[in-house]
Amino acid sequence: MIFPSIEQLTKNKYNRYELVIATAKAARIITDVVIEKKEEIEKNANTKETNPNEKVIPVQKDLKEIPEEKPVKTAIQKIFNGEFLIVAD
Repeated sequence: MIFPSIEQLTKNKYNRYELVIATAKAARIITDVVIEKKEEIEKNANTKETNPNEKVIPVQKDLKEIPEEKPVKTAIQKIFNGEFLIVAD
């Protein structure tokens, strides 16, 4: 069973189309943020003047801090928790 359900997400305020569009937009935002974080971590690792073999460990540590959850699942949770709001026209 998928949690939260569509009924719980919409609460009879929005139709499914609005929910799908909002989830897709939120997932895109989340994906962009994760990509920026990964690029920043890799950039910082490349600018440090260290032995190339030594910088692998900090990069892997930093990358583990970035959640590996699917962006759509994260978007749905954020919409359900009220972190992202659906604004109807």
